[in-house]
Amino acid sequence: MNLDMIDKRYSETIHTDKNNYEYITISNDENHVRIYTLKNGLKVFLAQNFDAPRVQTYIPVRTGSNNDPSDNTGLAHYLEHMMFKGTSRLGTSNWEKESELISQISDLYEEHKAEPDAEKKKAIYKKIDEVSQEASQFAIANEYDKVISSLGATGTNAHTWFDETVYKNNIPNNELEKWLKIEKERFSELVLRLFHTELESVYEEFNRAQDNDSRLVNYELMDALFPTHPNGQQTTLGNPDHLKNPSMKAIHKYFDEYYVPNNYAMVLVGDFHFEETIQLVDQYFGMIPYRELPKKTPIVEKPITEIIKRTVKSPTTPRVQLAWRTESYGTREAMLADIVANVLSNRGDAGLLDLNINQTQKLLWAQGYSVGLKEYGYFSIVAVPKETQTLDEAKELVLEQIELLKKGEFPDWMLPAIINDFKLQRMKALETADGLASNLYDTYIKGRTWEQELNEMDQYAEFTKEDIIAFANEFFKDNYVIIYKEKGINDKLVRVENPGITPVKINREAQSEFLQEILAEKTEDIQPEFIDYQKEIKTDLVIDKKLSFVKNKYNEIAQVYFIFPFGSDSDRDLGMATQVLQYLGTDRFSPEDLKEEFYKIGITNDFKTSSNQLTISLSGLEENIEKGIELLQHWMYEVKPDQEIYSQFVETVLENRAATKKDKGRIMTALTNYTKLGAFSRFTDIISKEELENNKVEVFTDRMKKLFKFPYQIFFYGKDLESFKKYIGNYVENESLQALKPKEYPEQETVGDVYFTDYDMVQMEMSKVAKGHDVNIENFGKINVFNEYFGRGLSSIVFQEIRESKSLAYSAYVSYTANSELKHPDYITTYIGTQPDKLQIAVDTMTELMDELPEIPTQFENAKSSALKQIASTRITRTNIFFNTLRLKKLNISHDFRKDIYKQIEGLRFEDLREFYQTEIKPIRFNTAIIGKKENLNMDAVNQMGAFKEVSLKDIFGY
Repeated sequence: MNLDMIDKRYSETIHTDKNNYEYITISNDENHVRIYTLKNGLKVFLAQNFDAPRVQTYIPVRTGSNNDPSDNTGLAHYLEHMMFKGTSRLGTSNWEKESELISQISDLYEEHKAEPDAEKKKAIYKKIDEVSQEASQFAIANEYDKVISSLGATGTNAHTWFDETVYKNNIPNNELEKWLKIEKERFSELVLRLFHTELESVYEEFNRAQDNDSRLVNYELMDALFPTHPNGQQTTLGNPDHLKNPSMKAIHKYFDEYYVPNNYAMVLVGDFHFEETIQLVDQYFGMIPYRELPKKTPIVEKPITEIIKRTVKSPTTPRVQLAWRTESYGTREAMLADIVANVLSNRGDAGLLDLNINQTQKLLWAQGYSVGLKEYGYFSIVAVPKETQTLDEAKELVLEQIELLKKGEFPDWMLPAIINDFKLQRMKALETADGLASNLYDTYIKGRTWEQELNEMDQYAEFTKEDIIAFANEFFKDNYVIIYKEKGINDKLVRVENPGITPVKINREAQSEFLQEILAEKTEDIQPEFIDYQKEIKTDLVIDKKLSFVKNKYNEIAQVYFIFPFGSDSDRDLGMATQVLQYLGTDRFSPEDLKEEFYKIGITNDFKTSSNQLTISLSGLEENIEKGIELLQHWMYEVKPDQEIYSQFVETVLENRAATKKDKGRIMTALTNYTKLGAFSRFTDIISKEELENNKVEVFTDRMKKLFKFPYQIFFYGKDLESFKKYIGNYVENESLQALKPKEYPEQETVGDVYFTDYDMVQMEMSKVAKGHDVNIENFGKINVFNEYFGRGLSSIVFQEIRESKSLAYSAYVSYTANSELKHPDYITTYIGTQPDKLQIAVDTMTELMDELPEIPTQFENAKSSALKQIASTRITRTNIFFNTLRLKKLNISHDFRKDIYKQIEGLRFEDLREFYQTEIKPIRFNTAIIGKKENLNMDAVNQMGAFKEVSLKDIFGY
């Protein structure tokens, strides 16, 4: 099939607006995207979304780690960090003096890079540190973050990948011109201020990546798949030797070559007028000059003609990963690989791997997926064996499924169901401003047109089962990469010496003229709109069940929720019962048949159990929701107990528990929970191995059969309430059972203890947690501003001091979390991940910061203004309208409480925030959780925090 020969439902049309700006639209595009190209080559994608008076912005640059110089890998990513450091007008108190010193630092780095002698390099680095100290007197740290947060921006961030660097902000629509002014400033000029401290923060990010098991496997996989192409030979974070020997001149050269308007785009989706917006974009960005891009010689990989085997080791659970290289995103081969991935693993859990491996519990877990890149891509399968299986046995099991694929042994209905699901997922994604904006920037990065992207679904629909079989037989040969991830010591970890950076001056109260201009420039305020829940939510009664309804104004997708007012506190085993159900069928349907039946009608089901609520939900096209309800209730009422399947399930649960105890992230979560709540909590109060093994399956299936006899309410999100009311009564019966009284779990005092768990890793992670006073809704406004001002976000005091001044961590925060339920305590949490030899200074710095709330009037006013703007420009939409009322009910609130918070913040003075800190935070004692390699633990730093206790995995997990 030639994709170019397919009739296109979507086609380009050129228009001219009233101001003579030419733009392209695509026929039948329900989002009415306009695509402009300015005279300097800048592509501008505009689309309207009126959910809220805000604009989702992305500036995607068509460059990433694949364009790094081979001797300066990690450069694109490091440049991304430096784009937040300001310019000659933003982030400086005296550019004339600062620029001279930055120029000296740049020259010193060139000396440092060229010097082969290690001791001489240290001496040069010491000089860099000295000059950097002098330069920092004129630098104003985080001023970009301050100026952008003053707009009420959220989601401020950026990321770098193979072929992209993307800058992100979500802003109130009345601040669009200010945002353009700010972004034009930073995209016009690069200033590498505070360079060596940020470099150390990037290295901390590199260290975090070393402790990330998935990255370890992926690096090896990509290296084998792409032995010559940058996809495999240049990681985004870079080679550690290159990170430690950077060139400021090389970064400037890269910026000058690739950060040009004909190589980046502007994507704006939100509440604005097209004509006014494109004029503003042109006014600010149209003046940036066009430049020719560097010529690139395409790198062509030789075909893989044999099986390439690699082995990596880490402390986590063993697994095996296979991968076949594909052509680039959008090609016929890449699209077929995407379909094949879904024949094997799909959202309905109805693929060959889903049903033949996961459903039958032959392995712990297996999944197939495809990744399409700008140049090449790959199809991959991950398989996690049971403890009694070898990695090769896991490999053979997944290869058997590929053989079934080659023989065409998958149902005829599968392909149309996959295509329908693709369309459904696109529909859901494009209904939100962020979803549409993300799709637009991704299309730009991959060098495709919006017309091509919209026509893609029709191209997928043209493929036949015969095409899939032919492709599978041609594609799947002994031409793959296989990575054996074994349990063991990772001998590839890079442990580096702390360079001994002297903390730089932060200049917290200084402001550049540029920031002052932006702050002085007034815009007409957006007036907050507070929702009337009673007006927006229609209610009715079906039999004896409350029915709530919110109208879907966007598309044909509906959702129905059955919400039970009890959870694991009332029935500890409830969550386990919903899991057992997934492996059982009925007299009419096998478990595999049930998965297929749901997938055929495009309905997904979900069971979520929390401490005080069980929610069962269905989602899909509204026309099929009744079929989904009928199938769901048949499954639950008629579930067929099977002790043999249950025994297999228990084995899987126990093996998953063992795997969890090898995963660093889950260990840290368990340790923090133990530190917060002690040995007995919801987290540790689980069904024991003995209980699981000795139970009859009926203990769990009987719960499911009886569930709809308990009290619950129904929430329907869709278009047609009357039709829903006509049939929903057929599936409701009068309640005849009541839930048990919920179990109470202690919320212990935090008394200053330190809990440590040993784990082989590069960094140390430390989380301190304190139990506060019971939640007080009068404090919500103060909490909002405190987190913005002091503890969270790029412009917070904690971030500035920990990362910008001392380069102690990539991630650090202090967060005050209000309890979601009355008569329960708030919690204060601090976090820092750092190298072991920095732990002492990290502890000292955090202690010093927490000792007394720093008073910086301008930063306080900025945090307060930002919080108000965020509330004023936020709108509650979709299912959140209903679920917000459930959350507020736990606080005995029935109205839109944002109105009260807004008033609290409006009248807030710094004295109020200080008093809040003095009464609610300062007197509280913190317990501390630390995870890391024991031999690297600095006991002097630990002992000053409190009584030390090493806790085992059994202690913290409860098994």
